[in-house]
Amino acid sequence: MEGFSIKISPATFLVLVISLNFYINSSLAINYGAEKASTDFIKTSCSTTTYPSLCFTSLSSHTSAIQTSPRLLAQTALSIALSHVVSTSAAMQRLSKSPGLKPKEVGPMKDCLEELTDSIDELKRSMGEMNELSGSPKYRLLISDIQTWVSAALTDENTCMDGFAGKSGNTKNVVRGRIINVVQLTSNALALINSYNSLHG
Repeated sequence: MEGFSIKISPATFLVLVISLNFYINSSLAINYGAEKASTDFIKTSCSTTTYPSLCFTSLSSHTSAIQTSPRLLAQTALSIALSHVVSTSAAMQRLSKSPGLKPKEVGPMKDCLEELTDSIDELKRSMGEMNELSGSPKYRLLISDIQTWVSAALTDENTCMDGFAGKSGNTKNVVRGRIINVVQLTSNALALINSYNSLHG
């Protein structure tokens, strides 16, 4: 069987190449424009948080998911905070079993792990209700629950950190470094949730 072939004149081929290039460049321009708009939106929104630099660096790689939506911005910030609390809790679990842990650190470490477990639960519940917010007739009730739970998670994280106040040594430094990060991420998430809610005033 003979192969099937299509003959295209040089002029037609040139038109096809030009059309393809135009389509690709147009698509790139649209994508770039959308990404820049989202980046600018994130930067502006983060400027109202307590830790704007951390806010922007933690969210700037999520432009395609956030676009320019205040709800998606708050939801993504909350998801990032939850992810960091989960990974911090896992790291603390490993640290609590290390042979280098001093007897005076055992109690604060145990308390801290309990606080982080509560924080994870509260942030998960908040995430669940964030998914229901859009267009919900129960908006007021949902947003109130979310604000309460994220605030409680922030309190739990700070309580964990306070347990190591006055302690010295490497364990304290490791714990404080990790907890400060999740406290700041959770604080930013709460600020963005509050900003989103203010648009519904």
